[in-house]
Amino acid sequence: MKKPSIIIGKKQIIMTCLTLMLAVAVYINYAASPKLAPDSSSMTFRKDTDSIKYGETEFVNAPAEPAAEDYFAQARLDKMKDRDEAVQTLQTMIGGGDVTEDEMVVNALDAVQVSKLIESEGTIESLVKAQGFQDCVAYLDGENAKVVVKTEGLDKAQAASIKEIILGETEIPAENIRIFEVK
Repeated sequence: MKKPSIIIGKKQIIMTCLTLMLAVAVYINYAASPKLAPDSSSMTFRKDTDSIKYGETEFVNAPAEPAAEDYFAQARLDKMKDRDEAVQTLQTMIGGGDVTEDEMVVNALDAVQVSKLIESEGTIESLVKAQGFQDCVAYLDGENAKVVVKTEGLDKAQAASIKEIILGETEIPAENIRIFEVK
C-alpha cells in the first residue's frame, strides 16, 4: 500500500484560499444585510372578528398586474438596452487592435445584420400600428420573429395580416413567427 502524500501543492493552497475568501464574503454579506424582521409598529390588528369571512383570500402585498402601457414601455427600454450592448460589443470587436482582417470583415457583417434587424423591427412595429393596433413591439433575431400587440382580442384575420407584414419585411419562415397579445 502507498502512503498518502502529505505534501501540499499549489492547487490545494489555491483551493483553500478560494474557499476561505468565499466564506468571508458570505459572512460579510450576512453581517451587512439589513434584518428583515417585521416592525410591529407598522402592523395593524383588526378588533372586530365578526366581519371576517374565512376562506376568502385578499392579497394585500401582491403586486398588481402591470398595465399594458407599462409592459410596452419596459419592453422598449429592455430592447434598446440589449441592442446598445450588442452594438457596443461589435464596435469593440471591430476597433480592437489584435483582430485579423477576416475577423474584422465578419464583425462588420454582423454589425450590418444587427442594424438591418433594428430597422426591420421598427418597420414592422409601424406597419402593425397602421393596421389599427394600439401598440406593438417586435423582436427579430434572424431566425425567429416575435410580435407583441396591444389588443382586446386578436382574431385570425388580424394575426394573418401581422404575419404577412413580417413575411414581407423579413425572410423568416412562417412557422418561426409568434404573435402575442397584451390586453
